[in-house]
Amino acid sequence: MSGWVIVAGLGPGAEGMVTPDVTAALDEATDIVGYTPYVARIAPRPGLTLHPTDNREELQRARHALDMAASGRRVVIVSSGDPGVFAMASALFEALEAWDGPPPDIRILPGITAMLAAAAAAGAPLGHDFCAINLSDNLKPFALIEKRLRLAAEADLAMAFYNPRSNARPDGFARVLSILLECCGPDRPIIFARAVSTPDQRIVTTTLGQAEPKMADMRTVVIVGNSATRTVGRWVYTPRGMA
Repeated sequence: MSGWVIVAGLGPGAEGMVTPDVTAALDEATDIVGYTPYVARIAPRPGLTLHPTDNREELQRARHALDMAASGRRVVIVSSGDPGVFAMASALFEALEAWDGPPPDIRILPGITAMLAAAAAAGAPLGHDFCAINLSDNLKPFALIEKRLRLAAEADLAMAFYNPRSNARPDGFARVLSILLECCGPDRPIIFARAVSTPDQRIVTTTLGQAEPKMADMRTVVIVGNSATRTVGRWVYTPRGMA
């Protein structure tokens, strides 16, 4: 039997947010590859081998999946959210560029991103043009992050931020908030959406003037509105048009 590789998005956390296509792929797989917390979401069963690995091992993980598929295995690489958003789909194709030999069958199965789940939990803060920025400087310099923040603010885009603050990067998010405060002013709405769709979900809406770095961690998606974003009751939304 020919092997294949599927890169699948597990969604933000709730089982109900995993798509039927992803569930079917997991049922057919002989091997699951991924970052340890994501692999832990897959129930063991006979005939299935789990291959959890540490963070920052994306290329090794992708090469391992290609190797197994070339030997006839049915491999699913799991990501949280959507695999094409700061996740494993790009890493797989990067590994494929250096692959020696005919590639196996490859499919990418989308998932609900943490960004979109967070926006839905808060209302509709991404209702107009927006951008997504990964605030980790592991794979790019902070100077580039700062440039993109300033340009996004100048363009008056709503912004969604992944990986805002970690134990290894405790200070960068304070600089991000300072830049946003400078560019957008103290009254701009900001949403801290932690562990969306899980029992630990917490949604905090405040303003840039009141935001503090400690309000975010690696399980938090941060959304900043544009100049037209406003609240109605407990909801935050950005109108579909701009004056």
